[in-house]
Amino acid sequence: MSVNQAIQKRKIGNEGLEVSAIGLGTMTMPDNQDSIDTIRGALDSGVTLFDTADLYGTGTGTEAFLQKRFGDNEKLVGKALKGRREEAVIATKFGVTHTQGYKGDPAYIKKSVDASLYNLGIDYIDLYYQHRYDPNTPIEETVGTLADLVKQGKIRYIGLSEAPADIIRRAHEVHPITAVETEFSLWSREVEDEILPILKELGIALVPYSPLGRGFLTGQIKKFEDLPVNDYRRQYSRFQGENFTKNLEIVSLIEKMAEQKGCTTAQLALAWLLAQGDQIVPIPGTKSLKRVQENFGALQVSLTDEDLAAIERISPKGAASGSRF
Repeated sequence: MSVNQAIQKRKIGNEGLEVSAIGLGTMTMPDNQDSIDTIRGALDSGVTLFDTADLYGTGTGTEAFLQKRFGDNEKLVGKALKGRREEAVIATKFGVTHTQGYKGDPAYIKKSVDASLYNLGIDYIDLYYQHRYDPNTPIEETVGTLADLVKQGKIRYIGLSEAPADIIRRAHEVHPITAVETEFSLWSREVEDEILPILKELGIALVPYSPLGRGFLTGQIKKFEDLPVNDYRRQYSRFQGENFTKNLEIVSLIEKMAEQKGCTTAQLALAWLLAQGDQIVPIPGTKSLKRVQENFGALQVSLTDEDLAAIERISPKGAASGSRF
């Protein structure tokens, strides 16, 4: 069986959008030929969902998303997918600024969507997320503007990112929300309290970012020094001191279970995530095509009820030490 044949599809939302069961997050990709080859190779291998944002730059380490060059990552994705646009579902985001906080007013949205279309070099955006909720603009006004963009053909589907449950419900009453993107993994399970239930109720997909715990759940990080000196993860409490040690103990147990299942630690973590619902599509980020294809192996990992119970004992909700951000 070829890699492409092995890729499962999942329907997200109730409006007909279908994507590969695992997508690709591009946030940390540098602007070089290797990244272009990885994106194109992912498409060849069966990935159809590619996730970016106007906020993301291109570079390495902290520069990847903190440099003040809006749209660079979108340009990279657009360049990589040029000539193959119809094969890909392109998701991007608006609403986080470097100097004005979160923005969701109509004028800002209209300016942002045109900029993203230009950066990506495309005529329409498949899935357009509000990156963060703007407390100064009613969500009804934001989603109403996005609904107008759907009518104009500039975007196809509407998404929210890191939105609270009440905002999701209010937004969905204005126009169907197709997906909510938020962090979800074996060590970030907060969404299980309120977000996941409302998404299942309303038929909205969950698109988890950092599904491998920012790389920690791959089992490749054994000590703090394994992180490059300019790596943004060095700033996260989960990667520091006693938190690191305690979290490593959890990963070690997951590694042992993965060995018993004949898969990698990352594949087991992704398989667990996929088992949490039919409309869950994780978007692990990587610069390596080899890792993209390894992640696909999660689709071949079958977890029994006993397996899921064992994973729950290893990493119950709230098990991770340190804050999420």
